[in-house]
Amino acid sequence: MKVTVLANYEPHAAKGLIQGSDREAAVKALFESVGGRVASMMFTRGIYDIVINGEVPDQSAGMGLTLAVRASGSVSDLVVLEELDMKAVIAAAKKAAGAYKPAG
Repeated sequence: MKVTVLANYEPHAAKGLIQGSDREAAVKALFESVGGRVASMMFTRGIYDIVINGEVPDQSAGMGLTLAVRASGSVSDLVVLEELDMKAVIAAAKKAAGAYKPAG
């Protein structure tokens, strides 16, 4: 499952960056710990400090990774976007639209 991770560093974590913490190695190790891999990682200027594109085996692995990062307290505004199979989503939406009766 492909994921995109967006996050901002907390002040104490930003201090670690300044002191030379190798975040690329840490993020790669994090993904690999759940059976995933990092495809790309970039530090950005704007709404988010970091954007990571990667893959995880399944939703449980992705949520485990997310929970571990949240529990660390090193980031805020953590968003994990999961890639969707739009053909399957549209097929489900067509079934639901045929069965749903709106109020009024």
